[in-house]
Amino acid sequence: MDFMLSDADRVLISQVREFGETYFDEASVAQWRRDMGLPDEVVKAFVDLDFNGFGVIHRRNHVHYDMLAQVLVLEELSRVSGATLPFQNDFLQLQILEAFASPAQTDPIRLEYQNTGRLAFAFAVSEPNAGSDTMGMKTHVRTVDGQLVLNGEKMFVNNGEYAPALLVAAIDDDEPTEGKHPALSMWMIPRTAAGVEAVPENKIGQEMLPFAHIQFNNVVLEESWRLTGPATGFSQLLGFFEYGRVFACATALGEAQAAMDDAVKWARERMAFGTPVSNFQQVQEMLTDMEVKLTNMRHLVYKAAWEFDHGVHERLTVAMMKRYVPRAATEVASDAMQILGGRGYTTHERISSIWQDCRGFQIAEGTDQIMVYIAAPLIMRKYAEGVN
Repeated sequence: MDFMLSDADRVLISQVREFGETYFDEASVAQWRRDMGLPDEVVKAFVDLDFNGFGVIHRRNHVHYDMLAQVLVLEELSRVSGATLPFQNDFLQLQILEAFASPAQTDPIRLEYQNTGRLAFAFAVSEPNAGSDTMGMKTHVRTVDGQLVLNGEKMFVNNGEYAPALLVAAIDDDEPTEGKHPALSMWMIPRTAAGVEAVPENKIGQEMLPFAHIQFNNVVLEESWRLTGPATGFSQLLGFFEYGRVFACATALGEAQAAMDDAVKWARERMAFGTPVSNFQQVQEMLTDMEVKLTNMRHLVYKAAWEFDHGVHERLTVAMMKRYVPRAATEVASDAMQILGGRGYTTHERISSIWQDCRGFQIAEGTDQIMVYIAAPLIMRKYAEGVN
């Protein structure tokens, strides 16, 4: 298994870096964090780019989405900006839409995204009492007096206050349970529909991803809002969560690398007791351990992407990646903050924001503990089968 990047991959990274350095200076990023989003001209410039044949979310003329290309784009953008950007969610949600919606439902949304850089919907799936246990969702649709009615609530809906529509996952009470999974239905609901209420979720970190809590109170649905694509059930939806974990880890990796870049620069330039602090053994040890973690993080993220692209996807790889990478990224950011000393604990430097972003990835897309719950049985099975 060769994780050496090709010449085309390196050109892709170079092009992304050039784009990032054009737009993501530290003052602008700090302002966009306060604004809770990117300006129109930046998102439009992003979708207008053709990164080495990389068209919006896949390389042009490829028969499948190139996971490694998406990872490289997200990693480099996060490294240059030192921030969690909305593009990782755009990548994931467009692919979910394509799977669960028909082409007639998908094409107008994709066209608008290409024309504006703004995704016309927010994906609503997490619930207060379900979280990572998606099959424990309570939001449901049922026929009442001849009308389809939606009730329930969703939380952590990125851009849920502002997107024109909500892509809602709900239990379909009108359909029988198939096997161990209840019937799942997916709906594209106008945010202004009667009975839909969105309020902001206050959180720390990842400020450019504003969250909302959504209530659905006897929302009368139109049948045309139901998504009618090839994917229909929980098994397909859960499969896309694996994509989300790779994208989250690619972003955490990029931000951790940004923290490392800042720490090395500071250690090289900061003088203490007549010498650069990079000459202190304790700082050298911290930098070495940080580089080890970055190397391990990158290996796991690229390995997961490689498996997707070669049709040998393993849930264990993704679970181990998600277990390790966000936590290691948080540790790298914390050590970088320590190297910068008091300066690192202020808002004058981006390190503290990077730390908050990385810490959030230990919860998002499945917590550290859920990854153990997923990985441990797979590890037991692997060794029971004598697989090295």
